[in-house]
Amino acid sequence: MKKVYRGLLMLMMLSFVFLLGACGAKSISESNVLDKIKENDKMIWGVKYDTKLFGLMNIEKREVEGLDIDIAKEITKRLLGDEKKAEFVEVTSKTRIPLLKNGNIDAIIATMTISDERKKQVDFSDVYFDAGQSLLVKKGSDIKSIDDLKAGKIVLAVKGSTSAVNVRKKAPDVTVLELENYAEAFTALQSGQGDAMTTDNSILLGMASENPDYELVGGNFTEEPYGIAFNKGQTDLVNEVNRLLSDMKKDGTYDKIYKKWIKD
Repeated sequence: MKKVYRGLLMLMMLSFVFLLGACGAKSISESNVLDKIKENDKMIWGVKYDTKLFGLMNIEKREVEGLDIDIAKEITKRLLGDEKKAEFVEVTSKTRIPLLKNGNIDAIIATMTISDERKKQVDFSDVYFDAGQSLLVKKGSDIKSIDDLKAGKIVLAVKGSTSAVNVRKKAPDVTVLELENYAEAFTALQSGQGDAMTTDNSILLGMASENPDYELVGGNFTEEPYGIAFNKGQTDLVNEVNRLLSDMKKDGTYDKIYKKWIKD
C-alpha cells in the first residue's frame, strides 16, 4: 500500500513539474511583443553596424547612423513618444534571424530583403526601400555585367544574404566566397581575393562613394525590396508599424529621411 502511495505521489509531482514547464514554455511568437515594448517603454532593434548609408557605426560619435537607423528612431518616437527609447543591437545577415527568434531584439531593420523563403521564418512589414542586386569591381576590371561571371571568377558575398543565392543562380559557374560581413567582403575585394563583390546596389553605392577606385557595373540584376522583420505571429506589431510607415510617407517624414541618406 505504501509503495502504491509513494508511486502516486511521485506521479503527481512529475505532473506538477511538467505543468509548470509547459506554462513557462510560452514561445516568443506566442507572446505579444507590442505589449512588451509598451510595458518596457523601449524598442530593441537589430541593425547593421557596417553598412554605409543604412547602418554604420560612427566611431567618433560612438553611435550607429543611417537610413535604417533614422526610420527605426522615427517609428519608436511615434510609438513611445521619444526616439531615444530606441535601442540598437548589432546584427549581421547571418545572426539577425536567430537573435530575433531568441527574443534578443524586437524587430530587424537591416537592409533585409523580403523573400518567400524568409517569410517561412519571419513576418515582414510593408516595403520601406526598393533596392536591386548589383556588382562592385575595381575600375578597369574586365567584368562589366553579370554575364562576365564565368568559371574561374570569384565573387564575394555575405553569409546569410540573398545575394549569394542570387548570384549562384545567375552565374552558376562562378565561385562564390562568403564572408561574415560587408566590411570583410570589401577588404577581400581590395586585397585581390575576389574579382567582384555583390550585394544590393544601395550598399555598394555607399562603398563606392568612399572608394573612387571602385565602381558599380552592369546595372541591377534582381529586385530587392527591404522590409522590417518580426517574429511570426506578431500581427499587432506588424500592423502598428505598417500604420506608422504609412503615416511617415504621407506626411513627408520618410522622404526627408530618404533624401538625407540616398543621393539620387
